[in-house]
Amino acid sequence: MDDVTLRLPSIATRRARRDDFRDRVRARLARTADAMRVAVRSIGWSLASLAIALSVWQLVCLTVSRDFPAPLASFRVALTLLGSAFARVDGVPGIGLQALASMRRIAVGFSLSAAVAIPAGVLIGVSPTIRRLFDPIIQVLRPVSPLVWFPLALVAFKNIGGVSSSTLFTIFVTSLWPTLINTSVGVSSLPGDYRIVAKVFRFSRWRYLRRVLLPHALPYVLTGLRLSMGTAWLVIVAAEMLSGDTGIGFFAWDAYNAGSYEKMIAAVAVIGGIGLALDRGFDALYRRVDHQRGAR
Repeated sequence: MDDVTLRLPSIATRRARRDDFRDRVRARLARTADAMRVAVRSIGWSLASLAIALSVWQLVCLTVSRDFPAPLASFRVALTLLGSAFARVDGVPGIGLQALASMRRIAVGFSLSAAVAIPAGVLIGVSPTIRRLFDPIIQVLRPVSPLVWFPLALVAFKNIGGVSSSTLFTIFVTSLWPTLINTSVGVSSLPGDYRIVAKVFRFSRWRYLRRVLLPHALPYVLTGLRLSMGTAWLVIVAAEMLSGDTGIGFFAWDAYNAGSYEKMIAAVAVIGGIGLALDRGFDALYRRVDHQRGAR
């Protein structure tokens, strides 16, 4: 009898562990099934959207302009280009190498822009005096088109890098404003209670910046960076068309001059695909930060 009594807790513990393991497995399977349903639904909507776009495209080819490249012909040319995307054919870089050249310029110009825009946005958001001083300058320069900035940059940087420096400056100056403005809005929207608590606990300026101000403004900063990246990707195409330098924008313009409209369509697909990937990357980063904020 004593042996049975001693074994009962052990049996009950094992059963509880088995039940807990089963519950965890069921919960994980349920989450996996939900994720799969969401993925299938998303793929379905994407395919439906693609079908509509292809139908409209084909209709334009049949009615508006018969010279416009049809979807099937463009798809065949795109496959050929992708086959030699990272090779040089007769000394001409493939479409993949052209896209990489554009992305390198984006990385440099966008990084410089972020390095200036975030600290400047913090200063403008913190100080009403600085905001009133620089707001007119920002509002005047912000709407200026890259088509204006590029020739001005050519004049300014003709002895310092020439076309390459002008392209980088155009990316820098046009992608500066979304991050700067969003950062300043995020910083200036900090609730007054946060400032009071920081004063009560006698936070140093650095600790206040690191533990209070920047965590509150981070979603705004990420939104600004996301908008700036979209702007930079738009600008790089226009700048490369004007500069005649390597890059995906130059590839599209060169294809137009050669009358190869199917190649232009392929360039459009590459530009759109890379832009979508960059945007989704920033969106995922924003969701992660927002999730971590909500879990605190």
